Amino acid sequence: MKIIIIGAGPGGYETALLAAKRGVEVVLVESGHVGGTCLNEGCIPTKAFCKNAEVIEGLKNAAEFGVSDLSYGFDFKAVTARKNAVVEQLRGGVEGLLGHKLITLVRGKASFKDAHTVTVIPSDLPVIPSEVEGSPQDYTGDYIIIATGSVSASLPVPGADLPGVLTSKEILDLQEIPQRLCVIGGGVIGLEFASIFKSFGSEVTVLEYFKEILPRFDSDLSKRLKQSLGKRGIEICTQAQVTGIEDAEGGYRVTYVRKDKEETVLADKVLMSVGRKANVASLNLADAGIEFTPRGIVVDDKTMQTNIPHIYAVGDINGKMMLAHAATFQGIVALDHIMGVENQIDLSVMPAAVFTSPEAASVGMTEEDCKAAGVPVKCLKSFFRANGKAVTMGETDGFCKLIVAAEPKDGSEPVYAPGRVLGCHLYGPHSSDIVQEACAMITRKATVEDFQSVIHTHPTLTEVLQSALHS
Repeated sequence: MKIIIIGAGPGGYETALLAAKRGVEVVLVESGHVGGTCLNEGCIPTKAFCKNAEVIEGLKNAAEFGVSDLSYGFDFKAVTARKNAVVEQLRGGVEGLLGHKLITLVRGKASFKDAHTVTVIPSDLPVIPSEVEGSPQDYTGDYIIIATGSVSASLPVPGADLPGVLTSKEILDLQEIPQRLCVIGGGVIGLEFASIFKSFGSEVTVLEYFKEILPRFDSDLSKRLKQSLGKRGIEICTQAQVTGIEDAEGGYRVTYVRKDKEETVLADKVLMSVGRKANVASLNLADAGIEFTPRGIVVDDKTMQTNIPHIYAVGDINGKMMLAHAATFQGIVALDHIMGVENQIDLSVMPAAVFTSPEAASVGMTEEDCKAAGVPVKCLKSFFRANGKAVTMGETDGFCKLIVAAEPKDGSEPVYAPGRVLGCHLYGPHSSDIVQEACAMITRKATVEDFQSVIHTHPTLTEVLQSALHS
């Protein structure tokens, strides 16, 4: 059996490694650096920035812990250099793993010639031993997995192409900190950069089109996080429709409409962070007969199969859940289906984290999801200000909210067993770590009683879960 995988991001390279471990021959095609958006211009470099921001915030708050007269210098070039070193180290690790004897890594841009054949135009990146050099070459496989990821989207407004209007990729390579930063978009990426650059010293304004930031998250979490970021001095304007960007006063003027009133904000740099779109442009999907929409390639929810049975699409390219770990597990699901392997992966229980300060995280159904589905629930809450570890850390801003199935008031048959935990939503220190316990319990369809029986170390931040369960 031979599998062609197009794209060496998390969905591609992890699937290639797993296939090779199972004895399957793999041709892995990548037009850029291995690791995809996550490693090269997404998850990893932004988290390197987040760590620097965390250290800076700690220094700013040092007086709270009895440290006075603290002076420190801030070298932004050193921050960028550290970020680059982290990326290069991890990229080298991935390339080393892909040296497996059953994996042929081909650097180039792939497009479909037909449903079984992929044509690759070589790229000019440095060659490593497992690559194939030369002119365009055709590769044929028994199965094909598409994992080409996504690219940054942009608003179709005047001025969107001005040099100081950056994407999430370009902002990572700034050589100096902008005094004023305007972030267009209050989703995960926009808020993370807003939080980071606020710590670095920028004056930050966020313009969000929807009523709340993080539109897909639980509204209770979104509202509370907005308040928390506001306390840090980040100005967040919701229900703001951006209409244009223009040069002004040595920077840029961003014009937006809010409640039928036109307003403006001045900035030295503008971050265009209005989401991402599936990277289908050069794949020539039509010649293979693969069905796709503006959202991405259409796949079966359980198998990741396209309408062509031997072709699969995983990760951002299918537009279902644009997260690195979603791509990884969708790849496992696709490979298992190809090889006839049973698994217990529940792709509907997908955790998500926002690495702002404080962090936010979510898994499972939101309160709004349950209302829309007619599922009666009760909400159990606790607060970090009552958590001993959070108090010792001086990081008490945050809350935890558990969504629990309740008995229908009309006596009808419940959709979910009463007491079953359906969702967990929290913001506060280390929320991205804490949510994983809830993810495990929700995946196993645990009830409040099951959850309560798990002993938590004291004092730890995860006790906010226990506090909510007993609230």
